[in-house]
Amino acid sequence: MTGVVKGGQGKALFLDRDGTLIRDCDYLADPDRVDVLPGVPEALGRARRMGYLMFLFTNQSGVGRGYFGMEAVEAVNRRMEELIGLEPPLFREIGIAPEAPVQPHMYRKPSPRFILEMIERYALDPERCWMAGDSESDVLAGINAGIRAAALATGKNGDPSNWPEVAEHRVPVFVDLRAFVATLEET
Repeated sequence: MTGVVKGGQGKALFLDRDGTLIRDCDYLADPDRVDVLPGVPEALGRARRMGYLMFLFTNQSGVGRGYFGMEAVEAVNRRMEELIGLEPPLFREIGIAPEAPVQPHMYRKPSPRFILEMIERYALDPERCWMAGDSESDVLAGINAGIRAAALATGKNGDPSNWPEVAEHRVPVFVDLRAFVATLEET
């Protein structure tokens, strides 16, 4: 990783999974329990039509804790994409951080590593990229990567308006993904 690309042209959305796209069930390993949040298919379809590349970026500490393996995470992701119902592939790339909180972090949010690698790989313009999620670590991953961040009030983490980094960095707060995507510029 050599740092943020200057002059990149592409625009992208980096999206958390649990609590952002699907209902947050602690340590979700069963594809039959996937429940897509209201408005997510429409929001992602709109973002795609607007030319945004989409990346899934998810912490999955259940792997690092030994609760389930990566195959369970991948099965949940496949089921989520099926239920969203947009033509595959939905995500250009998927970043799965399997580290438990007590393990050394390589990709675990708030690490910006996955975002920075995708910015470089796809020549993205950091000023045209967003990280959207329902947790402080999602917001901080975007801030740490030097891109815009959006806090969504769709998870179990309370009102994002009360998070210190939201006030400090003037992160916009939205009721859900649909409301966030509705504010994105067409250009």
